[in-house]
Amino acid sequence: MRLITWNVNSVRLRLPAVAELLASAAPDVLCLQEIKADDSKFPFEALREIGFEHIETQGIKGYHGVATLARQPLEKLEPIEFCGKQDGRYIGVKLEDGTEVHNFYVPAGGDEPDPEVNDKFRHKMDFLAEMSQWGAARDQSTPAILVGDLNIAPLETDVWSHKQLLKVVSHTPVEVDALNHVQQSGGWRDIVREAIAPDVPLFTWWSYRSRDWAAANKGRRLDHIWATASAADRMKAATVIKEVRGWEKPSDHAPVLAEFA
Repeated sequence: MRLITWNVNSVRLRLPAVAELLASAAPDVLCLQEIKADDSKFPFEALREIGFEHIETQGIKGYHGVATLARQPLEKLEPIEFCGKQDGRYIGVKLEDGTEVHNFYVPAGGDEPDPEVNDKFRHKMDFLAEMSQWGAARDQSTPAILVGDLNIAPLETDVWSHKQLLKVVSHTPVEVDALNHVQQSGGWRDIVREAIAPDVPLFTWWSYRSRDWAAANKGRRLDHIWATASAADRMKAATVIKEVRGWEKPSDHAPVLAEFA
């Protein structure tokens, strides 16, 4: 099974890129974040025509929204409204073999890493706390994969400059600690970093602000694939499909792929 997670930054705008990705990488499961479409605007028909018959969405008007697509039948799990908000940041499905796939879009958190003055950052920290509680409460013996734009780069090698980004939202110690707690509470393993050594710089996001993003390479690894032990032990390979960031009208995120036996 080949699984891809990608913050597509508008599924309608990026539909040609989605089709090209599906043709070139041939995933069995595709998890999208920031689809920016509710069900009335989501391109179900176009995606089914290229082989993804089974689609579950948690979309809203405007921003946010997540969707999981598969070539095999899906069973949608019970929706969860983290932080009591209906903001399209989570969708869970079960595959035919019983493996659960949990697709997340964690709040970015704004610019100031202080919950006392920044409500967006408070939302992010509260969301991560509820993710920890959710992970601790679920049956960890069930094979499961957690994917998505988690909006945190935890390792020093997950950012272009650890020193310069220590006080920048997405790499602050308080966020990294919270993300590590989510991972530990749920029994998750960072399988991308099991496939790619932690001392190797690895990014999945490059800002639109850079005129030549590839040359500057000021990236961050914000997009992740985790798995519980029974699923992680089946992982064969993982990679960031970096070239997608350079396609026409790109998202600022690159897809991340994991292959399982």
